[in-house]
Amino acid sequence: METLTYLASGFGVALQWHNLLYALVGVIIGTAVGVLPGIGPMSGVALLIPVTSSLTSGLGPEEAAASAIILLAGVYYGAMYGGSTTSILLNTPGESSSVVTTLDGYQMAKQGRAGSALSIAAIGSFVAGIVSLIGLVFLAKPLSDVALKFGPAEYFSLMVLGLCAVSGLGGKSMTKALIMTVFGLLLATIGMDNVSGVTRFTYEIPDLYQGLEFLTIAVGLFALGEVFKTIWEGESDAKSDIKVGRVLPTKQDLKQSAAPIARGSLLGFFIGVLPGAGATIASFFSYILEEKWSKHPEKFGTGAIEGVAGPESANNAASGGAMIPLLTLGIPGSGTTAILMGALLMYNVQPGPLLFNDHPEIAWGLIASMFIGNVMLLVLNMPLVKVFAKIIETPVRYLLPSIIGISVFGVYAVQVSQFDLYLLIACGLAGYFLSKNDFPLAPLVLGLVLGPMIENNMRRALTTSNGDYMIFLEKPISLAFLIIAVLWITIPLILKMRGKKVIVSEEA
Repeated sequence: METLTYLASGFGVALQWHNLLYALVGVIIGTAVGVLPGIGPMSGVALLIPVTSSLTSGLGPEEAAASAIILLAGVYYGAMYGGSTTSILLNTPGESSSVVTTLDGYQMAKQGRAGSALSIAAIGSFVAGIVSLIGLVFLAKPLSDVALKFGPAEYFSLMVLGLCAVSGLGGKSMTKALIMTVFGLLLATIGMDNVSGVTRFTYEIPDLYQGLEFLTIAVGLFALGEVFKTIWEGESDAKSDIKVGRVLPTKQDLKQSAAPIARGSLLGFFIGVLPGAGATIASFFSYILEEKWSKHPEKFGTGAIEGVAGPESANNAASGGAMIPLLTLGIPGSGTTAILMGALLMYNVQPGPLLFNDHPEIAWGLIASMFIGNVMLLVLNMPLVKVFAKIIETPVRYLLPSIIGISVFGVYAVQVSQFDLYLLIACGLAGYFLSKNDFPLAPLVLGLVLGPMIENNMRRALTTSNGDYMIFLEKPISLAFLIIAVLWITIPLILKMRGKKVIVSEEA
């Protein structure tokens, strides 16, 4: 009851007219930030911090802090909504957690089901946002205690499990999926080692010292890869005939999406609670889960609506889950929450165990505003589905230059580097030839994301154990993750070998 009383007082703060306006402005800007590839929620929130100080200059210290964080949080989860739009329509991920949405969302758009895909993405995002906020209200304290038990060894084993599970994204060939995963891990090693300061695979090229930018690789592989495919394989006539079709999802679509949305919301929330895991990993795990759970896994990658509903729900739920370690422990769980923490500190508000006692208006006002912001996003996005979906009907002679322009602008705006533009083109060519030869692109992207995390957590774990590798087996949670990872790889291989023996014996 006490929690509900505090939440009611939070709604009293969030429903003030200026805070409603800040929440609306935040979600609109966030949606735009999510749509533009390369910018992402982290850059969007960082760019707006100086603006908030001038917007809230006439308010008291507590009111100014509450209004500023409401606006910035709106940008954060608004970007999670917006990222799916270009992923579905143009095969161009708006931000990293939307990469998985391209796998089935773009196929649905090519089949004339863009409206259904966008609607399900919006509905799934809304449900996930509400689920994660309910979890934030009632489970913040116990879950933050669990998150603290995850040390470097546990995180390392979780990431290894993620890499083994990526075999589920491999299409027909697990071997090709694992090859692409290892290739992604190799790309992740390029740059300067954070611990020793030694450069690796840079060949004295200064642009490589910071490593390869994730979104440059992702946008090149998916967006420009599709552009090169259209140019060289002459799909322009076919694409110009694509129609939007039905805007709202059918009863069958809703029935097929209900369980993936529920699973994605819960999975994304719990992954979001773990500092450092993030929405990208949540969306990949959700996709893998849905494919394994499905009675027809062969549909995935060809336009399965479950492949849109699950990941989109997971990445939005993860953004709510990431607020738990930030608000209750003062530990940012992702890059964006680190910037939000910086904004709170700028207003002399210290996130952590005392936040809810010392600054209840700010903490509960933020949580209440996220409920309101999710409703705003649903109300704004559902009517715009038809408008967004019309993009797919644009003639190819206009659409291809638009995709190239958006990709180049998004990459250059973040890196401001000619080298990244050359890398973008190279990745586009690589994406075309790899997909043409049935090499899955998603495992490469996941390897690139998880590579630095695996390395950092492995080295931290070995530092604490004085180089003893047994630390990964001595920790019960870490051991459980490693056992699941081994089983994930070996069981399909054993079943495949047994199946071949049965066929041989039948032929004999």
